[in-house]
Amino acid sequence: MLDFIGIGAQKAGTTWLYENLRKHPQIKFPAGKELHFWDAHYTNGIEWYKSLFPDAGTKIKSGEVTPAYAILPQEKIQELHENFPDAQLIYILRDPIERAWSAALMALERAEMKIAEASDQWFIDHFNSQGSIQRGDYETCIANWRKFYPKHQLLIMDFREIKAHPSVFLKRCAEHIGADANFFGAISEKVMSEKIHTTGEHLIRPSLFPVIEKIYCEKRKFYEKLFPCGK
Repeated sequence: MLDFIGIGAQKAGTTWLYENLRKHPQIKFPAGKELHFWDAHYTNGIEWYKSLFPDAGTKIKSGEVTPAYAILPQEKIQELHENFPDAQLIYILRDPIERAWSAALMALERAEMKIAEASDQWFIDHFNSQGSIQRGDYETCIANWRKFYPKHQLLIMDFREIKAHPSVFLKRCAEHIGADANFFGAISEKVMSEKIHTTGEHLIRPSLFPVIEKIYCEKRKFYEKLFPCGK
């Protein structure tokens, strides 16, 4: 049975979340991390998807994490809810500007390019791409999911808390899922703070910052309203 889904956001610590949650004896990922059923493999059929989450008993919580789900259209979210109305959702948000920059760096790596080889226009085109803008539009994403899932089933977390308080972050996620939160008190902060699949520490080019700031100005205000002063 599918008990929980990590729906995003892209470049906001979902791999870190997956790698730490899978250490918990009561939390299982029967089919791994990113299944992409609802956005890319829907033709496999809902029964195929359900078969990936066999009943493992009341104490075991099974799920998956696919960051692309954050931007699913409403009709897909509605169908997901019809099939899994009790699923608990986890949505990690990151400063939209930082998220967009990190996503661009990831795209650069996938294109086998070095940062010095990419022009400002290459980055600007990526910032303005529909996919990047949708992934940074947290207000719309949250509204779409809350149209079908009640507020208490959607746990919204701040990416900055992964570095600041990793054990507290994981405890909240475990509690939301329905697993024993105390498990994460036994793992060292050092282990839980380890970075996974980073795209490097390149700073945003000074020439690009005004451009990306203009694109994400309003979206950043929404993020800061949700998490004022990183709280």
